[in-house]
Amino acid sequence: GTRIIYDRKFLMECRNSPVAKTPPSDLPDIPGVTSPNVEELKIENNHVQNCDEKASGGEEEQFDMDI
Repeated sequence: GTRIIYDRKFLMECRNSPVAKTPPSDLPDIPGVTSPNVEELKIENNHVQNCDEKASGGEEEQFDMDI
């Protein structure tokens, strides 16, 4: 058989192609795999809100140290 070998430069250029950034049109809808799961979206949104609340609450130590 014949092998096709791509060099790094070519592959890096393909990364910016619009075709590489869009999913195939005939992809089946599988929640949590090909489309975000409704529960995952809720958890992710809550996590982002919790992180923002902690960050705006002032300086907190990352961990306690025993001296």
